[in-house]
Order: sequence, then structure tokens, then C-alpha cells
Amino acid sequence: MADRIHWTTAQAQALFDKPLLELLFEAQTVHRQHFDPQQVQVSTLLSIKTGACPEDCKYCPQSSRYKTGLESERLMQVEQVLESARQAKAAGSTRFCMGAAWKNPHERDMPYLQQMVQGVKALGMETCMTLGTLEATQAERLAQAGLDYYNHNLDTSPEFYGNIITTRTYQERLDTLDKVREAGIKVCSGGIVGLGETVNDRAGLLVQLANLPKPPESVPINMLVKVKGTPLADNADVDPFDFIRTIAIARIMMPSSYVRLSAGREQMSEQTQAMCFMAGANSIFYGCKLLTTPNPDEDKDRQLFRKLGLNPQQTATAHGDNQQQQVLAEQLLHADTAEFYNAAP
Repeated sequence: MADRIHWTTAQAQALFDKPLLELLFEAQTVHRQHFDPQQVQVSTLLSIKTGACPEDCKYCPQSSRYKTGLESERLMQVEQVLESARQAKAAGSTRFCMGAAWKNPHERDMPYLQQMVQGVKALGMETCMTLGTLEATQAERLAQAGLDYYNHNLDTSPEFYGNIITTRTYQERLDTLDKVREAGIKVCSGGIVGLGETVNDRAGLLVQLANLPKPPESVPINMLVKVKGTPLADNADVDPFDFIRTIAIARIMMPSSYVRLSAGREQMSEQTQAMCFMAGANSIFYGCKLLTTPNPDEDKDRQLFRKLGLNPQQTATAHGDNQQQQVLAEQLLHADTAEFYNAAP
């Protein structure tokens, strides 16, 4: 298939109707045309500000509207974030994503966020942030700091979206992706399987992503992690084959994108994960947590990689920038840490 197709919902639905083994063969063929099938990018996702989010996303334990037992935490100090990044790099991650439970970042947050990006970049790691809705000027400042990717998921189809979130419109999400792209930052955007959506909604989500002005360079596909206290805690389990099918179709529809096997891996068998790699997934998140939800530890992932003959992908900046690290360390030494605040109400 050509790299750029304007996908229709009918075309996407036809892929969902294909026999699974035929679909997997097509997805693996597409994958091999664009990536080394033995290479998987290893990422780490850190919650740099946890809980007390005003949004009402029904799947999220960080929403202030639900009683999940999650304690809110202030914005982490820059050096704490950088220490976590160093540990992630030592464990084998080459990509470091920082997430904050906000509707949007405030202006007072921006200097610290920029320093976090600069510091992680200086370690030689690829950087990503997910902070909620952005203004154009905020996207530009993050780009100037060197941010590689910005994550802002569409979550589901436009038609089903209102059943899951009411405090932020679908168009707001699309507008943020436009601002990120215009600032020169790569786009990371995907969705969640298991929200109660139909197969047609899954097709609709992938059509939205694939038909963006430029497809996202990074497409995280999450399986719902059911958290007690959230409205979706009692949702039906996702059939592993349905999840694998969604991964495969994401690969076929967005051939050049990284398809990231994201939340929900703790619930998956090794066999399910192996089939996701066969379907075209080529990135995972290392570490025992994804923001606040469980994730397999690094040892389990290393064992799985050995069994499957997979290799962690290396980045071109693996050694980092020592001069940049020294400059940042000097800045942090004289930073006014009293300015860090507790963002929880």
C-alpha cells in the first residue's frame, strides 16, 4: 500500500472484517517495508504531576471527580525528573515521556517544563510530553526547548467520544495537534480499546488518525486498565484478538508510524504481546508503572524480548550532550525551588 491514502470508514471497517491471519500477514508485510521487524523502541513514561485533574475522562483515575484512592502530587522538581530519566536510560529506555494531569499547563509551569525537556535531551534521550491542551505559544516554547514529540490522544471515534469525556471537545484535541505540528514537534496520538466502543468506533478512531494532515509519527494503542472508582471499572474485558486486530489495522493504515503497545500490557499474556509485535507494534513502555497504572517490570520485558528474538532500538543520541548537561546542572543549582507549587486544589 502507498504511504498516503485518504481512508474512508468503509475501508477501515473492511480491514476489521478480514480473517485475522490474513490481516496479520498484511500488517507484517507493511511493517517490514518500513521498519526492522526485530527492533522495538523502549520508552519510559513518568507522571510529573499526579492527580487532581479537572477533566471527567471516565477511564482516568487521575480525575478529581472520581474516588480512586489516588493521592495528588505536586509538579516534580526538575532534578527529580532528570534522575528518573537517568534511571530509565540505565534500564535501557531511549525515549522518555513526561505526563501531567492537567487540563492545560499554566504559564508559571512553562520554565520548569522547558528545563525538563532540555535536561532529558542532554542525556541523549528522545523526549515526549503530554500536558493537556496547549496554546500555540506554549507549543512553540516546548519546541524551542527541544521537545521531540507531544502526546495528545483522540481516545476514540468522534461519535463515541461524548460518552467518555464531556469537559474537552474532540475539536479541542484536534486543534492542539495542529498547534503541535505547526510548532515543529512530532505528533503522538492514539486511543484506547475497551471503553465500551463498537468495532465501527475503532475504525472511526483509526480513520481520524490516519487522515490527519500528516499521520502521527507515534500511535499509542492502549487497552483499558479498569480502575476501581472510575465509571468504566466494570467494563467487559477486551478480547485479545480484537486488540491484536486493532494493532494490525493501525500498522496498515499508518505504515511509517511507530505503533506503541501501551497501557494494559500487565493484563496481557506473553502470547498476546507476541502477536501484537507480529501485527506491527514496535514500541513498548518499560517500568512498573504507566503514569499511575501497573505495567510489567523490565526483567519480564527483557525475558520476553529474548524469547522472541527482539532487540531494543538504539537512538542516534545515545551518549548525550555533556556540555548541555553541565549548563543545565548549573542552572538547577541556582533555581528557586520554592517556586514549585502544589497544583492539587
